Amino acid sequence: MSVADDHSAEREMPFGFWRRSYAMLVKEFIQLRRDRVSFAMIVMIPVMQLLLFGYAINTTPRHLPTAVLMQEDSDLARSILKALENTSYFRFTQEVHDVDSFDNLLKSGAVLFGIEIPRGFERGVRRGDRPALLVAADATDPVAAGSALSALGPIVQTALAHDLYIGDPPDPPFEIRAHARYNPAASSRLNIVPGLVGTILTMTMLIFTALSVTREIERGTMESLLSMPITPVEVMIGKILPYVLVGFIQAALIIGIGALLFRVPIDGSLTLLALLSTLFITTNLAVGYTFSTIVQNQLQAMQMSMMFFLPSILLSGFMFPFAGMPVWAQYIGECLPLTHYVRIVRAIMLKGATLQNLQYDTLALLALMLVAMVIAVTRFRRTLD
Repeated sequence: MSVADDHSAEREMPFGFWRRSYAMLVKEFIQLRRDRVSFAMIVMIPVMQLLLFGYAINTTPRHLPTAVLMQEDSDLARSILKALENTSYFRFTQEVHDVDSFDNLLKSGAVLFGIEIPRGFERGVRRGDRPALLVAADATDPVAAGSALSALGPIVQTALAHDLYIGDPPDPPFEIRAHARYNPAASSRLNIVPGLVGTILTMTMLIFTALSVTREIERGTMESLLSMPITPVEVMIGKILPYVLVGFIQAALIIGIGALLFRVPIDGSLTLLALLSTLFITTNLAVGYTFSTIVQNQLQAMQMSMMFFLPSILLSGFMFPFAGMPVWAQYIGECLPLTHYVRIVRAIMLKGATLQNLQYDTLALLALMLVAMVIAVTRFRRTLD
């Protein structure tokens, strides 16, 4: 090589470096444009986070569902209930007349608060006996209950003072006894550890099954699977069942550690908890399997799983009070399996709830599982065709 050729090569080296780098840059943008799922994730994930945190998350919930046990129907009792509603923390949705119905509403999670008006309440107030007004709160979610309980006393006393006296009363006309049920110390461990069971199972089960079909395609074993005399339902059952056992072991491990290390009580039936945990695991596996029939590779499967996991953890009531979300966010949350399982696991472990108390959430999980399975089988049949 001549000296002139050496000089020309040295001059071309920087330009060659930038030219090749530019070519790779263009190639990556073209590949990203063709990968529509990845491009959608780039746009949707930050937009979804912004919208959820901006509009759906509220750490000071108001208009919380409340039941009232009316053991005395008097003008003063109605005045107290109206004053409670005026605080904007309470929204009366149920009126019962016996203690068992009162307790069942709190156990099932249908209401977060219960107000008990005892017999002889008005007469006791008029006589100056300072009778007690009982406020029972479902404290399994301390954030949802804390704000309402802290504002209860002074707001109600101020609202009723001028109805009973002219000017400031010499003493409060009645006593408010607030009872935080199921978590009286407002311990965050009792709220977080049961919810972690569902959160970890959602993440792991989705990822395991979302990769199942795409892994077969990328490894080239799908052709062998399709050549076998096997139906789509049999393929799905064969892929899901092993992970049901894996999920059950994970759930037992988390609950065991929570009980031993963090002293989280298990007041309900372990058998019922195991059965409903299996239902929840199967539901998530069916959802993950559906994702695996939609995407084209394992990267897209991971991205779609995270896209589903993000609203699940934010809108399920695990991190933020479910009752504080706007109605549209609650509707979305009701369509997520984690929402119902968080209620179930907290109710069984902390409240000792039975299947009768958990009918709604159990049926919702069952319906979501069936819908996911039907979609998964239908999508897989299209893959076969």
